[in-house]
Amino acid sequence: MPADQVPSSLTRVAAFAPARRARLAATQIASVLATDEGFREHVAADVRAQVPDLAGALDAGTPPSAADPVDLAAVAYLLRPDGWAGLVAASGEASLAEDTGAADRQAARRADQLRRQVETLTESLKEARARQRDQVAELKSENADLRHKLGDARARARSAETASAAAEAAAVAARAAAAAASARHDADLRRVRARVEELERDLAAVRRSERAERGSEALRARLLLDTLLETAQGLRRELALPPVEGSPADSVEAHVAEHGTRTTSGHGSLASDDPVLLEQLLTLPRVHLVVDGYNVTKAAWPELSLERQRDRLLAGVAPLVARSGAEVTVVFDAADSTDRPVVNRPRGVRVLYSRAGVIADDVIRELVAAEPKGRPVVVVSSDNAVVRDVVRAGARAAAAGALTRLLARS
Repeated sequence: MPADQVPSSLTRVAAFAPARRARLAATQIASVLATDEGFREHVAADVRAQVPDLAGALDAGTPPSAADPVDLAAVAYLLRPDGWAGLVAASGEASLAEDTGAADRQAARRADQLRRQVETLTESLKEARARQRDQVAELKSENADLRHKLGDARARARSAETASAAAEAAAVAARAAAAAASARHDADLRRVRARVEELERDLAAVRRSERAERGSEALRARLLLDTLLETAQGLRRELALPPVEGSPADSVEAHVAEHGTRTTSGHGSLASDDPVLLEQLLTLPRVHLVVDGYNVTKAAWPELSLERQRDRLLAGVAPLVARSGAEVTVVFDAADSTDRPVVNRPRGVRVLYSRAGVIADDVIRELVAAEPKGRPVVVVSSDNAVVRDVVRAGARAAAAGALTRLLARS
């Protein structure tokens, strides 16, 4: 049907696959067929084209006796020929009678099957009783044999006791020999330990030699890296590639902001709150710095109002952006408020407030997910849940203290 002719209550159902319509919206479709005469006539016209023989027989008042009662009732309900209500009722009774007959036949087959099972079990019981009688006779015979064997076993036990005494004496001698062997083993162990210590000293010397070799390898790798970078820059100039415009974070800003990369997660040996770590991360090419605004300001300046906290953070970030050239996004939590205070946004700094009902943590996760794999993304937050999620997504994390200490040094 044309989309503008579909009943409004079935607009969403029309987008389903045919099999899903019948399974998920049968009751809804049946209700519209019963109340919307135009929709029913449209469906009836389509059914008449699909089963013209059955439709013609119903129009002529001669429904075929071989037709399936359910199909006959459905087509009669849609086409509404003369006497259709009685035809639907009769088809229902015929279908019910057919179902009842099938149930009776199935019950009879089940009863016959159970009867045969009872007969089989009876025969099995008789055979089991016969086997048990034979087994009792065998057990009686075995009992007599066991009595004779018990007498023989007692005689052997007395012999075994004599042998046990001899074995104990042999054990005493064996323990003495074992003590002597243990002393020899201890001496061998001391010699092995001395050898191990000697090998460990040799290994330490080898490792020092390997570190020296790795230094020369690092020099060659750096030379190769510089060559690749210069080649890439030459290729960019040769192809006259235009500068990249926009940022993936802009797409997040479009539906999150109410104004008023992923890389490896290794952090090296520096602590997450070390400003040197953050300063090194900001030297990465085209790095995107995402700041959890209130997480930083409430830890650094808890005595100030939220407005002064925002102004102080943005004023401190501005020279950092100018010095590093990084893309910076500061996210403030506004989930519990409909007001979006106007801020003095520094040049090159993107300021976002979270939507009502959405915390800033989710906006930060969305910003990280929007970046392409391989772009360096650094998230400044001391929220463990945020840090865990962004690191798993490929971003690097720095504690709030790293940013405040870096701003204090600027």
